[in-house]
Amino acid sequence: MVTPPDAYLDLLREKKAFASIATVMANGTPQVTPVWFDYADGIFRVNTAKGRVKAKTLTPGAPVAMAIVDPENPYRYLQVRGRVKSVTEEGADAHIDALTKKYLGVDTYPYRQPGEERLSVTIEPSSASGVG
Repeated sequence: MVTPPDAYLDLLREKKAFASIATVMANGTPQVTPVWFDYADGIFRVNTAKGRVKAKTLTPGAPVAMAIVDPENPYRYLQVRGRVKSVTEEGADAHIDALTKKYLGVDTYPYRQPGEERLSVTIEPSSASGVG
């Protein structure tokens, strides 16, 4: 398992940095979306809702690239490449609420739509390097 350089762990653990996550759509074209994420034990997790483009591209084994930009210095970022390890509905609602706490400081995800089904996606990095 690849771990990010120590000099960039603040972007993963302390700061409210967004990740721009790139995936490949069924027709082979790239797709990029800014996302909330968390990181623990060498694994990144993101969350999405069923039916969104991310949910269609973030399937087990799918390649992923992320750029995590320092919110205080846009010239400093961590680049991560890897593959989707798993996708699950189990615990996904609690996961989006935990991300909401990190990014918005409130306990419950305020943008939930009626009937929305959440997915928690784990990403295992195969490379990680920093710039700046």
